[in-house]
Amino acid sequence: MKVGIIDYGAGNLHSVRNAFIEIGADADLITTPAELDGITHLVLPGQGEFGDCSAKLQSAGMFESIREWIVADKPFFGICVGYQLLFDGSDESPAAHGLGIFKGQVVKFQKEENLKIPHMGWNTVTPADQTHPMWNELEGSPYFYYVHSYYPVLANAEEGGCSTTYGSHVFHGAVTRGNLIATQFHPEKSQHVGLQLLRNFVAL
Repeated sequence: MKVGIIDYGAGNLHSVRNAFIEIGADADLITTPAELDGITHLVLPGQGEFGDCSAKLQSAGMFESIREWIVADKPFFGICVGYQLLFDGSDESPAAHGLGIFKGQVVKFQKEENLKIPHMGWNTVTPADQTHPMWNELEGSPYFYYVHSYYPVLANAEEGGCSTTYGSHVFHGAVTRGNLIATQFHPEKSQHVGLQLLRNFVAL
């Protein structure tokens, strides 16, 4: 098993890599499609603006390679903007294109009284299917760490892996499909529950 973390200049890369190393995984940063050779588990992290991340990913030549990887149902994990990029597009960057793996649009939290944007800090998630392998050893409604102002609205709600409530917003904190897991929250910042989720991913 070897984890490849896509380094395209957008993401909390070293924290993600250190989290995988902490659980005993062999994890390296990769920058080109050629480096996918020998990789068994692929991770797309991301922090920052959707359009900038999309442009950097395309410039790195990784767009089509990621699509092919996911279509082949190889283990894949998207984090934060790496989750948002799986959708068609984002209101944050109307001219930018996502990977289009999932149908849906990324939207911004609407302002509400006493609601801070970005949504930053610990929040509970409610699994859509507690028997899914991503939730192994994680019971009830675990807490994960969020930092975001935008979230995807899924065209097919059945692809949602969990839901989270923030103010009047109830949004999908994750999606699943086959061996794909992607989360709006940051498992690498979520202490023991986040590390358990990463263990569940590498076990796929």
